[in-house]
Amino acid sequence: MKLASIMYQSSLSKGQELVAERMVKCARRIGVEAWYITSIYHDGQPVVSEREVELTGRNYMLIQDDPAIKLPVIRVASYKTTWPPRRIVFRDFVTVLNNLDKEIGFDLVITHSTLWNGPEETARWILWKKLMKSLGERVRPTLMGHMSHYQPPDPLRYSLIERTYRMAWNATSMPSIFKASSLIIVLTPMEAEEMITLGASPDSIHLFPGGLDDDFAEMVDRSDPRPFREKYGIPEDARIIAYLGTVEYRKNPLAVVRVARFFKERGDVFFVIAGRPGDQWEEVSKVARKLGNVVLTGELTEAEKAMLIKASYLNIIMSRMEAFGLTQLEFMYGGVPVITSGVYGQKWLVRNNVDGVHLAGPEDVDGAVRAVELLLKDEGLRREMSKNARERARGFLFTKLMRELVSRAEAMLK
Repeated sequence: MKLASIMYQSSLSKGQELVAERMVKCARRIGVEAWYITSIYHDGQPVVSEREVELTGRNYMLIQDDPAIKLPVIRVASYKTTWPPRRIVFRDFVTVLNNLDKEIGFDLVITHSTLWNGPEETARWILWKKLMKSLGERVRPTLMGHMSHYQPPDPLRYSLIERTYRMAWNATSMPSIFKASSLIIVLTPMEAEEMITLGASPDSIHLFPGGLDDDFAEMVDRSDPRPFREKYGIPEDARIIAYLGTVEYRKNPLAVVRVARFFKERGDVFFVIAGRPGDQWEEVSKVARKLGNVVLTGELTEAEKAMLIKASYLNIIMSRMEAFGLTQLEFMYGGVPVITSGVYGQKWLVRNNVDGVHLAGPEDVDGAVRAVELLLKDEGLRREMSKNARERARGFLFTKLMRELVSRAEAMLK
C-alpha cells in the first residue's frame, strides 16, 4: 500500500492540517509507505520558494524529512488566492499527479478540505484513469478518498458572500468528487448525513472521528503540570478552567473571559486562555488585563499543551462552529470534562452530562457560569465525567483509526 494525504498547507496547530499530516505519520507507523502532498506553505509562510520548485522541471519537490513537520513531504508549486479567503491552490496539479503516479505509484490518495483545487483536480485525474481503463488502456488502479472536514455554510460564522460561495462550491464540485471517490471520510455521523444529502453514496461513507495522536496521548500521560503552574504563577491548589485554541472570533474566547468575570473574587479558580493570537487577541487581552484570575499565554509548545491538559479541572469552548474539536478530544483523554457550546460536531463528540456539559449556544455565558459552578461544587460528578471522557477518547487513537481505514482500502483494491 502506498498512500498520499493531500492538503493545501502544512501546520503545527490547525485541525484539518493536523489530521492530514497524522494520516501520513500513523500510516508509516503501521507499515504503509505514505507521503504528505502539500503546497510550498507552512502556516501561511513558504518553506521553499516557488522558484526552487519550478527549477526541478516538474513543479514539485520530494523532501524525505520536511523541516516544518518532520515527515516525507511532496511540496507542489502553488500560490495564495485572494478569493476564496484563507486558501492556497496548486499549479498544474493533474500533471503533477501523473508524474507522481509514474515515480511512486499511489494506491490510495486522500484529499482534505473544500474550496480549493486539490480535491477537484484529483477527482478529475481519478475519473480520467477510470475512463482510460474502461477503454482498454493499462492503468495502475488508484483509490480516492475525500475528507471535507465539513462545516455547514452557517450565517453565524460566514458573511453572505462567503456563505453563498461555499454553497456554490458544494453544488458544483462535490458531485464530481463523490463520483471519483471510493471513500467519503467523515468526522461525525452528522457530517455523514450532510454528505449523503449532498449526493454521496451511503456505501462510501467511512467514519474517522478526528483522531487522537498516539504520541501526544503518551505525552499527556507522562506530563508533570507543576512547571506550567510555576511559569504562569497559578497556585498549586487552584483549579484551572482552560481554553486552548486560536484567539479568534470563530472560537469565541471573549465569551470565556466573560465567564471568568463571574469568578474574579475567588482565589481558587483561574482561567487560562492559551493559543495563537488571532483576530480577537487585542479585545481578549484588554478584558483579561482587568481580571486577576485570567492568564493569557499565547501559543504553547506541545509539551506545554500536555502540561496544561494535565493541570486542568475543566476545558471550556464556546466556539461558533466546530467540525469536530481535536483539542476537546485531547482534554477528554486527559480526563478533563468539557463545557461546550455544542455546535455541530461537538454535540456528538462531547456527550451532554456524560463527558461534559452542552450550553445553549456560543453566547450562553450564564449557562457556562452555572456549569462551572456545578462542577466546582460537585467533585463526584466531575470525577464521573472525567472517567467517561477519558474512556471515550481512548477509542479514538489515531493509529487504531488508520488501521481500520487502510484495511478497508486494501479490501477495495483486492
